[in-house]
Amino acid sequence: MPTPRRSPLLAASGFVADRATRPRTRALLATIRRLSRDQHQVVQVAAEFADSDEWAAAGSPTAAHWIAQAADIEVSTAREWIRVGRCLRSLPATADAFARGVVSYSKVRTLTRFATADNEVELLALAEQTPAGHLGRAIAAWVERTSSTEQLERHQHSSRSCSWRTEPDGMVTFTVRLAPLTAGVLVARPEQAVMTTTARPEESGHWPTLAQQYADAVGALAETGSDRGSGGPAGRFEVVLHVRGDGCTLDDGSPIPGSVVERVAPTGFLRALIHDAEGRPINASSRRRHPTIRQRRVVKERDQHWVDCGASSLLEYDHVPDYVVSRRTVVHELQLRCAPCHAKRHEEI
Repeated sequence: MPTPRRSPLLAASGFVADRATRPRTRALLATIRRLSRDQHQVVQVAAEFADSDEWAAAGSPTAAHWIAQAADIEVSTAREWIRVGRCLRSLPATADAFARGVVSYSKVRTLTRFATADNEVELLALAEQTPAGHLGRAIAAWVERTSSTEQLERHQHSSRSCSWRTEPDGMVTFTVRLAPLTAGVLVARPEQAVMTTTARPEESGHWPTLAQQYADAVGALAETGSDRGSGGPAGRFEVVLHVRGDGCTLDDGSPIPGSVVERVAPTGFLRALIHDAEGRPINASSRRRHPTIRQRRVVKERDQHWVDCGASSLLEYDHVPDYVVSRRTVVHELQLRCAPCHAKRHEEI
């Protein structure tokens, strides 16, 4: 009999040996384990309730509406509980891993959208070794590897959607599902606007986050039909397609079918980011003070986030050593820093 797997929560906590001396850690881990067990039971019972006639006898229009009223949650959440619970009936390995705390509800929600009796074991193994926040992208790469181009494009086309809802503070949240290339084009316009507009502190003295800068760019596009800083509707922007030996991706790592690259190559303006045999972006040099677009792309691909504080907003490229010393701009002497850290470093010099 195989040895039962320990919950990754317990194994990854770092406090297994001495958790008795860390009461808050012990209490939080115990609470999370109970929550995981309760979530497993909730989706299981919710599905059973939905398949009964008890909700109809109570005069509710659907089982989800009855659950939503009883639990004081949104109907969409109740529908998701029912969907997950029903899917787990045909996914015994996933249901067992969920019950034992090996995978979280967050992962189970994602798995039940793609897992079948044929691929369950493989996807479950992928989920166990992938953080929940990265599982969607990991499964997307798996789907791209294991599906034919025609199947993948048909699925993505049939899965497109757009919805929105008004939040309690009056703000509106949009949820849009688009094929990778379409999404890449949509992201590229506000991204170009953010990159070509110098961020400034607001009246309150706070610097806008990168998410807020994107929101401003999208708002400008919606209001005027042009993205701020891009030169109007005909403003120039680019979509970066990474072509590697193991497949093609957008700049953020989202997998994209090779057929899409082949289709847009004859008519599209593509910017290639070339990787060497070890997967590293190739260096590019210049004697200009400011890095070129290609140099910025190479540094961003290499560093991913800012070197000092780990932030991911307010992008700036810093010369190390300073340009006044080196009189050149080369990739291996550029580092990513957020604007406040960049300014602070130069104040200290």
